[in-house]
Amino acid sequence: MSGLTLGLMSLSLVDLEVLAKSGTPTDRKHASKILPVVRRQHLLLCTLLICNSAAMEALPIFLDSLITAWGAILVSVTLILLFGEIIPQAVCSRYGLAIGAKVAPAVQVLVWICFPVAYPISKLLDFLFGEGNEALFRRAELKTLVDLHGNEAGKGGELTRDETMIITGALELSEKTARDAMTPISETFVIDINAKLDRNLMRLILEKGHSRVPVYYQHPTNIIGLILVKNLLTIHPEDEVPVKNVSIRRIPRVFETMPLYDILNEFQKGHSHMAVVVKHQCDTEHSTEERDVKVDIDEEPPRARNGLGTCSQKFCISMMIHSLMTTEECEATGIITLEDVIEELLQEEIYDET
Repeated sequence: MSGLTLGLMSLSLVDLEVLAKSGTPTDRKHASKILPVVRRQHLLLCTLLICNSAAMEALPIFLDSLITAWGAILVSVTLILLFGEIIPQAVCSRYGLAIGAKVAPAVQVLVWICFPVAYPISKLLDFLFGEGNEALFRRAELKTLVDLHGNEAGKGGELTRDETMIITGALELSEKTARDAMTPISETFVIDINAKLDRNLMRLILEKGHSRVPVYYQHPTNIIGLILVKNLLTIHPEDEVPVKNVSIRRIPRVFETMPLYDILNEFQKGHSHMAVVVKHQCDTEHSTEERDVKVDIDEEPPRARNGLGTCSQKFCISMMIHSLMTTEECEATGIITLEDVIEELLQEEIYDET
């Protein structure tokens, strides 16, 4: 009983459930047998202690009828200390899972035998200390646990450096916001909507090597959309086509304090892999509605919403700019892309092939 008290009570329900689902075949078998016994921990504890106390009291009484009093005391103390405490606890602390699985049926019988006495005491303990004690790890503890399981820690862990970094990055991603991963607007390559796609600008776009380029109106902090560089393949530099005459896509807007997991979920929807980061005071209520809208001057102008005909090309552009300036009464502070979020997840830089 002393050994089982140490062996079984040291196994938490979380550990047993992990072993029952993901352990070795032997561990899964043992954990499945122990779980029904350990699930009511206070009832099991009371049963083992009652049986242990009964055995400890019965031994000196039994020996008293065979030998002298001092001999009974000496033998009982020696036997209890050596064979009732030291050896059982040493063995069960090392092989508690296997031993507990072997004696689980016998423990179930003892639970029913001691039930009239053990059950009321266990309910009192449940009321005073709570029914369960599932020791779940907090986020910081999980990160430390992952680090200790890495092979670089020298403790025999199987996790590689990349695996530990990705797991740690996934745990830290919920604590990071758009401000932590964005590129500041001062370091971002943007172009004016009134600029002309002449040879110099086209060469500059080519040198930067970006697949998407944000477009601003009047000042760089007023990002109104983006252009896809692949859409510029058919434009000849000598024509000096204005930027506002090409297809301009709407760009999502996110708060500086928006968690990276939420941004990743937005990117997964496929509307855009780039977003503008704005101050947290801004109102981005309409940003999700404006994400995938295109303004293409080269195509047929869209019909007006009021049904009174079609809007002109210049009016459509001004309508888009006015909509952004009235719904976003703030300035952009940076640009964030899907690559930025993935880099925070991997905790490593991703270098473009260019």
